[in-house]
Amino acid sequence: MKYSLIIICFLFLCSCEKKKKISSIHTENWSKRAAAINDVDSLVYGKSYLSVYSQIYSISGEKTQNLTAMVSLRNVSETDTIYVLKADYYDTHGKSIRRYFEHPIYLAPLETTEIIIDQLDIYGGTGSNFIFEWKIPQNAPEPLFEGIMTSILGINGLSFTREARRLE
Repeated sequence: MKYSLIIICFLFLCSCEKKKKISSIHTENWSKRAAAINDVDSLVYGKSYLSVYSQIYSISGEKTQNLTAMVSLRNVSETDTIYVLKADYYDTHGKSIRRYFEHPIYLAPLETTEIIIDQLDIYGGTGSNFIFEWKIPQNAPEPLFEGIMTSILGINGLSFTREARRLE
């Protein structure tokens, strides 16, 4: 009886542990990068598409393996600040999962910031994707958006990358 009570107390304490967030949405990072863009600024508008994978098929079409995805937002200009207006994440079926910031953010010359999609965050499925909207000064190089997917299972590692393509 005494041991049963100890086990029940232990299980209760373990179940009260805080649950881990399943996506790394660092809102403090986005608020530090908030930018006000004047409509009279002569900035060039663009839109990019990036495929990312929170899961891939493994062994058969019935078994999946979860991945961690790092989405890299890069300003490749050595001189100009650029602005990312939106970073919207969609699942395999095209359904919106989340918008990462509600206001434009800036990236200083050669600066990079990331969005991390945790290995436990499988909302995107096997065909998730991002749409980025951005503005850059005329004659500045376009931003670079990359997805780096990784997984470690036992002693095996898996990683691959995807690069965004411009839509508009």
